[in-house]
Amino acid sequence: MKKLLLLTVVPALLFGDDLKSLLEFAKENNNLVNASKIAVHAKAKEVQSAASNYFPTVDVSAFYKRDDKPSPFFPGTTYGARTKIGFDIYDGGKKSNTKKQKENERKSASFSYKETKKLTLLAITEDYYNLKSLQASLGATIEASKAVKAQLERVRHFYEADLATSDDVDRLQSAYDSTLYAIESTKFQITALHKALELKVGKKINTLENSQFDKRAAQNEGLLDSIQSLRYKKAALQNLGETVASYYYPTLRIEDTYSFYGYQNKPTFGGVPIAYLDKQNELMATVGLRLFDFGTLKEQKEALKLQADALNQQIIYKSKEQQMQQELAQERIHTAKLNIKSSKSALKAAKSALKTITEKYNAGIVDNVVYLDALSAKTEAKARYEKARNDLEIAYGIYYYYNNKNLEEFVK
Repeated sequence: MKKLLLLTVVPALLFGDDLKSLLEFAKENNNLVNASKIAVHAKAKEVQSAASNYFPTVDVSAFYKRDDKPSPFFPGTTYGARTKIGFDIYDGGKKSNTKKQKENERKSASFSYKETKKLTLLAITEDYYNLKSLQASLGATIEASKAVKAQLERVRHFYEADLATSDDVDRLQSAYDSTLYAIESTKFQITALHKALELKVGKKINTLENSQFDKRAAQNEGLLDSIQSLRYKKAALQNLGETVASYYYPTLRIEDTYSFYGYQNKPTFGGVPIAYLDKQNELMATVGLRLFDFGTLKEQKEALKLQADALNQQIIYKSKEQQMQQELAQERIHTAKLNIKSSKSALKAAKSALKTITEKYNAGIVDNVVYLDALSAKTEAKARYEKARNDLEIAYGIYYYYNNKNLEEFVK
């Protein structure tokens, strides 16, 4: 057992986390995702409550009454218990509309949960690749810092031998200090983004392994979950409007009440005890109809209709937005691929230029200004190339999201 546990722990420590494992973990452990999931369970309970409302009601009660001044014909103390069974034969459609409302609210909450989960996974994806870009930028800056430091030490030796000026030393010292600041600034950005990623995932993250999306076309699976949630929310408002309108319809309820009575010190008349009820069964049918309420229910129904119309406008807008974002996502992927090609060429050229200029600088043909410019260009080109590669992965994540896909299924 200990050996098996060791085998499961060691790989995680050695290899860190890839994007797929982070997404899978976040689905079950992100607090906001879990809160949305709990909200779905709560709505399911409301549906069960609405369904149970069709069944008869049973009420049990007991009473005790004592009169301080009993009369000759009324006992001073009366006690008893009763059981009442009631059932709505017709309620104008209130229960059925309420059940439909709660069911639509549950569906809305379910799609809202899916949307929260997908948005969270997309945010994790963006943080993951942005963090990889920052780490690449940090690596390039550290590499440049080492090169500047080496040249600074070299020029200092020349200065001590009166073969270089103080300006040469100061310029390299300034460049070296700038790289140190850039390193610390990037480290802070990495720390902030790393903590944000841990918060979204719901666990401590040590190292990040490389991950990529499958680069294939995705077929749109319909409207986003957020739009589906709005559609069911709109349907729930319409059901609530029908429930309000049903209060204008007649209602018919039947109730059966069975009561037991007990007495203390029963009064007598002429020495003969007065007869009182020991038990009673009462059957009652009630018909109700609201005739006039100064337009209260009518205004409530109109208000609900306006809310539903407002949601419908949101649905139309977000549907158009999804279509627009689907088109932009494809353009974003195309642009990202061109950026990779461009930045790769720029990196190749910057490496070649730096190699040539370094040789000339060491030979004293060019000054340190030219060398520092070439080194800066190579550092920026390397960081830009790594960022372009990570931006392509983010572009695919956005593309899959707006095609209503589960991102974790497309990560290799």
